[in-house]
Amino acid sequence: MSSLSRNGGRDNGSTSVNRMLAMLSKTEYKRLLPSLKTVNLALGEVLYEPGEAIKHVYFPNNSIISLISDLSERSSLEVGMVGNEGMVGLSVFLGVKLSSTRALVQGGGSAMRMTAARVREEATHLSSLHSLMHRYSNSLLTQISQSSACNRFHLVDARLARWLLMTSDRLGVTKFPLTQSFLSDMLGVRREGVSKAAGALQARNLIRYSRGMITILNRRRLEADSCECYAIIKAEADAYLN
Repeated sequence: MSSLSRNGGRDNGSTSVNRMLAMLSKTEYKRLLPSLKTVNLALGEVLYEPGEAIKHVYFPNNSIISLISDLSERSSLEVGMVGNEGMVGLSVFLGVKLSSTRALVQGGGSAMRMTAARVREEATHLSSLHSLMHRYSNSLLTQISQSSACNRFHLVDARLARWLLMTSDRLGVTKFPLTQSFLSDMLGVRREGVSKAAGALQARNLIRYSRGMITILNRRRLEADSCECYAIIKAEADAYLN
């Protein structure tokens, strides 16, 4: 078993640990440990599809999962993003058994997996995890609603900056693989629009985009180019963990 952080949660000596689980007391984490299994999630892996029963929930460590809504047979849009700040499959805790979105791994890495049945047990009594899940529900709802407004009203350049910053936050890196096709699906715009927006950010030396890799060169200026949605989403995520 890995060591415990000062907050009582799991700490493997790096930032690649789920922050929700790291908030648990040492006693509660040990109680839950037999129900947690470390799994590796591969880039492009689908954890569940819309309408499918949610059999497991995932607490990402250094992986990141997109929650995607299908708008038509050929069109989809990312409505939420989950990294080490939260969990995938939160609806199980809220009493819902079926997924309403596709859960797609957009950044491969590890996660802690727990059965849906075990999560439902946690929902029946007051515990630290129970409280964190309630608070995370509000954080995720804020992200989804703010992202929806952002996708409707803000320019692609600003939306792209927000998305890159959110991805970087959750992966804990400034360089990560990304294709125009994938980003087109995430933002709900044509590849031409993605290419133009990425080119504009690159021309201002905010990012470097080459051979399917994105590198954030100037985070401070990228935040300035992003819409206010990024700051709102980040503030809510940070608040629930403090």
